[in-house]
Amino acid sequence: MDTHSTSLHPLKLFRDFKEITKAGLAVSVVFSSIAGYLLGISASNPFHWMTLLILAVGGYCMVGASNAFNQVIEKDLDALMDRTKNRPVASGRMAPNTALFVASSLTITGLVLLYTINPKSAMFGAVSIFLYTSVYTPLKSVTPLAVFVGAFPGAIPFMLGWVAATNHFGIEAGTLFLIQFFWQFPHFWAIGWFLFEDYKKAGFFMLPTGQRDNRTALQIVLYTFWLIVASVLPAFGYTGQLFIGPIATVLVLLLGLWMLYYTFQLYRLRTPKAARVLMLVSVAYITLLQIIYITDKFLR
Repeated sequence: MDTHSTSLHPLKLFRDFKEITKAGLAVSVVFSSIAGYLLGISASNPFHWMTLLILAVGGYCMVGASNAFNQVIEKDLDALMDRTKNRPVASGRMAPNTALFVASSLTITGLVLLYTINPKSAMFGAVSIFLYTSVYTPLKSVTPLAVFVGAFPGAIPFMLGWVAATNHFGIEAGTLFLIQFFWQFPHFWAIGWFLFEDYKKAGFFMLPTGQRDNRTALQIVLYTFWLIVASVLPAFGYTGQLFIGPIATVLVLLLGLWMLYYTFQLYRLRTPKAARVLMLVSVAYITLLQIIYITDKFLR
């Protein structure tokens, strides 16, 4: 079998598609959107399986497009890092033009699908792709503020689900956005900490001070504190139709304290291992928080 036919093997194409869209990340983002959708449904905004399916597929396309564009833009830098050198474009398995076609196709498909739900959903999808590819990606090699900019598109999926369910952006969607916005900082700074040397090869500035020091660790602690505050806001009746009961509030608070403990561990130890543990805890945190919110809504 020649090289060309080997490169077009369906399994290899599927594997490259998963890698260029970062399927694991995309699925977790889709989960956030589904969580937001379930929180947004009500008697006046009833559940529809088709809407949920369109949201899931459209959301995957939105994230996949952002990641594909990112890998085209950063192909030379990705080739310098151990973590990313085997990505399809960086390794040469996929031509940049092919990746651009995939990214463009996903963008169009995703935005059309989200538009069929409502125009607001498509608008937020477009904003997310634009900020991620046109602002966050170029800034990564310029300033640590890239993480702040990247937190905006990263926080959209949770609230996107609410907007898809209600066709409305208000205090409820804003609160969901706020929770995932604050979550981005301890999560990505933990990644930036344990992958510091690898990011350094490509000249990426991911940590707020540029170093794995006390000030960076302190900022991780502080942003986690604000995350906890944002996560319990729905308990106090000031977030419209988004509300959590006393039991859910206690569980969310305990969940936040669990994550806060590991931020203090990073502050105390300042090791890559402590940062990796915090990253894993942060992933578990956001998933469990969304499950608690949803469970409380349907059991209360």
